[in-house]
Amino acid sequence: MKSEIDLFQLYGTRELETPPVRLTAGRLDVDFKDGNLRAIRYDGVEVLRAVSYLIRDRDWGTYAPDIDDLRINQHQDGFFVSYVARCAGPENTELVIDVRIAAEADEALTFEAIALSMTGFETNRCGFCILHPIVGHAGTPVSVEHVDGSRENTHFPDLIEPWQPFKDMRAITHGVMANVTAECRMEGDTFEMEDQRNWSDASYKTYVRPLALPWPYRIPAGEPMRQRIVLTIGNKRRSPPSFSHTSDAAITLSPGTKSGAMPSIGLVVTPEEADATRAARNRLAEIGPQELLFHFDPNAGHGADAFKRFAAVTALHAGKSTLEIALPCRQAPLVEAQQIADWMRAAGFKPDAIMVSPSVDRQSTPPGSKWPECPPLEEVYAAAHAAFPDVRIGGGMLSYFTELNRKRGPADTLDFITHCTNPIVHAADDLSVMQTLEALPFITRSVRAIYGDKSYRIGPSTIPMRQNPYGSRTMDNPRGGRIAMANTDPRHNARFGEAFALGYAARVLDAGLECLTLSALTGSFGLIAGENEPSAAGTKRPLFNTVAALSRLAGQPWHECLSSDPSAVLSFITVRSGGSRSLHLVNITPIPQRVELETFQLKEQTESKRLLLDAYSTVSAALMD
Repeated sequence: MKSEIDLFQLYGTRELETPPVRLTAGRLDVDFKDGNLRAIRYDGVEVLRAVSYLIRDRDWGTYAPDIDDLRINQHQDGFFVSYVARCAGPENTELVIDVRIAAEADEALTFEAIALSMTGFETNRCGFCILHPIVGHAGTPVSVEHVDGSRENTHFPDLIEPWQPFKDMRAITHGVMANVTAECRMEGDTFEMEDQRNWSDASYKTYVRPLALPWPYRIPAGEPMRQRIVLTIGNKRRSPPSFSHTSDAAITLSPGTKSGAMPSIGLVVTPEEADATRAARNRLAEIGPQELLFHFDPNAGHGADAFKRFAAVTALHAGKSTLEIALPCRQAPLVEAQQIADWMRAAGFKPDAIMVSPSVDRQSTPPGSKWPECPPLEEVYAAAHAAFPDVRIGGGMLSYFTELNRKRGPADTLDFITHCTNPIVHAADDLSVMQTLEALPFITRSVRAIYGDKSYRIGPSTIPMRQNPYGSRTMDNPRGGRIAMANTDPRHNARFGEAFALGYAARVLDAGLECLTLSALTGSFGLIAGENEPSAAGTKRPLFNTVAALSRLAGQPWHECLSSDPSAVLSFITVRSGGSRSLHLVNITPIPQRVELETFQLKEQTESKRLLLDAYSTVSAALMD
């Protein structure tokens, strides 16, 4: 086991995630973790990403039930798991879930749960979630059986659907490999599917209780609620298993065909962090970002004084600046925009661009919900053009791609489109966070399908969540744990965060971004430690190195470099003005990875054709001409 100091360097916390228990039943194997199933594979091929029984609170936060009486029986031909989960809710309410999981060789896998509350229990969702992986499945055929017995032969969405692609589901069947299919049958309630790529999750999620029904709702006292998932593998092949999970083959790299220019790099600055940013002027100069993204939200108490702070920061910055405005829309948009313009003029703050979005649009409008009152976006954008003449005007969302996809605003009068992403909306374990990188190319391709070649920006996109579109608040995290929807996250401060950021940049390269913002300079989203942190104030977080390196690469040509296992190692090549090339690699896993450089030669490595990448490590190396 890694030492405590190694854990802290990797994750920003000395708390190690509970490792999964590998269970097998013939050709089927699963990872059992925290009461749920992950990485369900057949002959080594991922069939389902997860089957989980989840309970959400009124803010869509996920409860972490206490698990009692856990019994795991792995025998020669299968396995059996049972436990009791206890969930404590507000006002001394409690929910108890009795769980049974079983599988035998060449038979179905079953996951059954009976939930009972003697007090009644308030929840936004209580029941099963089934995750289908996106890589290798997007756009492929699938058959859906509905609750009325009818069957629909269709496809998993390729471009990201803003609403549920499938409703009133009883079962879904998809191809696993040649001559092998998997049917997942859901019993006990009506299920539907949402495209979780909206939230940068790397899955299609089938969940219980349609969103068109009211939430939160109350589970009645004394009434048991039964649900069951049955996974059946149909195999017409007769060949023996051909895959080994213990394979230690090295990852290989090969040149790809895509190319482009590296995006500008931005840093977000809030009024609350403006003075700290100005005090860290040396660190700001060391990074040299091309863009400063100033955030302004009157509903958060920001007023005229914020622009004096912003102007003081821009005086230290040689690059460009953008002001993002969460417009309250309590008055006519033009009246509010003109007031902000007057404050800016009085403070001498002159940004190069303005991004404006109605404040209410940061809150998600789920299917079946009433859209909030809001002026037409055409009026909002026209007000911005009138109040800020001769300045580039952008639109989109201050929240996530989800909201942009559901409310596709007119872009003909805009100079750029922007949105953010966040990897801990639904899950916060290490694997799920890194797997969100798989969804990014689908997000950027979907944005391009909507807005064409319009200038496109992303960010700020950080591991901690700056605003919760799905509830009344982000979650406080005083103990520094791995918590979904948390406003602080220990991994942001560690090598995990550094690897995540470089992996993020690699995954969005072919989107042709104008600007990518992955952090602030100071604060809980920052690149340097604050006064109340274990590290000395101003100490660089590992993420500092990645953001500074990306800033130095801005504008340089990049060329695609394909990894034989992009779930473990991502890479790309950049070219300086003189023609010299550099190879950039990131290991996004907690284990060392061996990389074969069959078609590349490093300048400082003339003999060996192999690199060893440590856990969550990044490498940039010059290539031979």
